[in-house]
Amino acid sequence: MTELKRIAIVGAGSLRGRELNDALADSPFGDADFVLMDDEAELGTLEAVGDEVTFIQRIEPSSFERTEFVFFAGDEALTKKHWQAASRAGASIVDISGALEGEKGVLVRAPWIEDAEAPAAQSGPGLETRAVVPAHGVAVALSLLLKRAAELGPIRCAAATVLEPASEYGRAAMDELHQQTVKLLSFTDLPKQVYDTQVAFNVTPVFGESARYSLAASETRIKRHCALLGRDAGIQLLHAPVFHGYGISLALELEQKTSVDALEAALAGEHVEIVTAESDPPTNLTVAGQAHILVRVRPESGGAAAETNRFWLWAGFDNLRLAALNAVACALELNRLRPQGTVQ
Repeated sequence: MTELKRIAIVGAGSLRGRELNDALADSPFGDADFVLMDDEAELGTLEAVGDEVTFIQRIEPSSFERTEFVFFAGDEALTKKHWQAASRAGASIVDISGALEGEKGVLVRAPWIEDAEAPAAQSGPGLETRAVVPAHGVAVALSLLLKRAAELGPIRCAAATVLEPASEYGRAAMDELHQQTVKLLSFTDLPKQVYDTQVAFNVTPVFGESARYSLAASETRIKRHCALLGRDAGIQLLHAPVFHGYGISLALELEQKTSVDALEAALAGEHVEIVTAESDPPTNLTVAGQAHILVRVRPESGGAAAETNRFWLWAGFDNLRLAALNAVACALELNRLRPQGTVQ
């Protein structure tokens, strides 16, 4: 890859920003000069990028000069405030916050999914690409699994129940889950500034009316990204009382009968690791820090059927890690185009 002078991470103090630090340090970008930026609350905080220690800086009008890549890893408001300055400075923008989706010249990308599987409108980045938004981790995981399952023949039906962790909404959501748990055990009033409902010891399909986030909007985003990646599945999103890691229960019906072994062989590969019945199943604990999507397969009947066309897949992945790795993959895709001048 070409030598990089400067990479900026805006929102470096967030959960996503810190995970991105680690992913970039272990990537081909690891030798770059990193500049960490955030809002007032995080200024001066020391952070490590690889073997180097640096501190989080204030975002100034000149912050993006001579910067090849800018990753926006904070909240949507921070991205909307500063992305135009990064674009004018000529930087390639990777927006993990999702704030830029729908803007002209901004693509939703998942380089792990081949372009041939996506609609024509989602072809790779080119001259008009102003920024890329890495596809939602659940959409990436489901698209990978469905793509590989389809190698065994047409898929008749796919329906997924997705369990979402608190860390998907940042540190404030995790803090409120923790505080609610403590308050419930001490029989005192619950804090509800983030969720506007009880999430501790509770699985919910909807947040309160005054919540900072919308579970319905998150579900819609996942479905939209699946469609952009060329995959169709029924999806129900539930918020679970856990801090990290997605869980996906996927009901899969194929047109043709096949064996568990054949389906496992089709699913296994880069980014996907099969967990057999002889091992402990994927959980929020076992996926923490893992770069792979962990998957267990069983027949719908629950028995040891030689062949069937109905299966249950239980998948888990580290939401922060996968988001960071997908963002790095998006940046590598853009970087291959920069020397030819096809990205601006």
